[in-house]
Amino acid sequence: MEDQNVSGKLSKGLRKLKPYLAMVSLQFGYSGMYVITMVSFKHGMSHWILSVYRHVVAALLITPFALVLERKTRPKMTLPIFLRIVALAFLEPVLDQNLYNMGMKMTSTTFASATINVLPAITFVMALIFRLETVNLRKFHSLAKVIGTVITVSGAMVMTLYKGPAFQIIKGGGAINHHGTAATEPSDQHWVVGTLMLIASCGGWAGFFILQSFTLKMYPAELSLTAWICLLGIVEGSIASLIFERDFSVWAIGWDSRLLACVYSGVICSGMAYYVQGVVTRERGPVFVTSFSPLCMIITAALGSLVLAEQVHLGSIFGAILIVSGLYTVVWGKSKDSPNTTDVRKGEVQELPIKEGTKTVSDIFDGIEINVPAEMLKKGAGKSVPPATRT
Repeated sequence: MEDQNVSGKLSKGLRKLKPYLAMVSLQFGYSGMYVITMVSFKHGMSHWILSVYRHVVAALLITPFALVLERKTRPKMTLPIFLRIVALAFLEPVLDQNLYNMGMKMTSTTFASATINVLPAITFVMALIFRLETVNLRKFHSLAKVIGTVITVSGAMVMTLYKGPAFQIIKGGGAINHHGTAATEPSDQHWVVGTLMLIASCGGWAGFFILQSFTLKMYPAELSLTAWICLLGIVEGSIASLIFERDFSVWAIGWDSRLLACVYSGVICSGMAYYVQGVVTRERGPVFVTSFSPLCMIITAALGSLVLAEQVHLGSIFGAILIVSGLYTVVWGKSKDSPNTTDVRKGEVQELPIKEGTKTVSDIFDGIEINVPAEMLKKGAGKSVPPATRT
């Protein structure tokens, strides 16, 4: 019995840790993508083409699993669901990724990954608007979520308006660009425009998480939803690429960092990420999913300084400290919310789980009918049994 209790506690503990381990693993994946993507840009890769190719790879990876594993559980596709998926394919594969890549080219990988820390705050505000989150200012943990959001936005403003002196975290040889010079700073930097693009990309990404949360309630099949997003992302991304990239030579890629960026980002950051985020979103909500980005910033800063020889600005550090402080204030407040509580909306009925063949004492609960097992009915045949009524 003791061994069963210990194993039961371990399995329960592992189930609780799964969402945390999944999101931490994704942050390592995103960090590698930021560095590989920037290297591919230095070799002439177009961010429009990268967005299309990465979803081609993701679709080839996810679609077979969706067709096989969810063939019996996949809900019927309807027009409202399809329109939501069309919007999802625009928000993340087209809007978010291209704005982010343009902003990253105008700033740096370290700065871009730090700016992403504003994502949880934007997601929290959107979740409040769409009633996915609740705030009671009389409770301290709810007040902490609001204060943390304000601090996070303030940090983003510091990073936008104050640049400050630059220095390199890890001194060394650094990466060499295709002109043969040390890649200390990206050329033609427009920090304000680039930062605004990065913040706008966070808005698109936050909108994606919110809409994904609603869509999964109507279409609870994570693999199939991921495949649809990737397929429609290819279509919408190709249309955008044909509009903004008139030179067809940009579609050609070789066996270099450009191909690596497409495959890596497609497998890790589109295929696997969409699925994992969908699963965790259904269990813990969109705010929880976006609360791990500071880890990505730390990893990316180290990789960017080591691989790309990037310099970090003092304003970025001050802003990042504010963002992380505010972010974990929000996360602490969020952790005090019950993860399994759901809103009882109009038209929804909560049911108590009742095992077959067990007695229920409905007198204790208002509005619950008395369930009488069939065996008792047989034994009580011929006797008058008063009908069960609702109170």
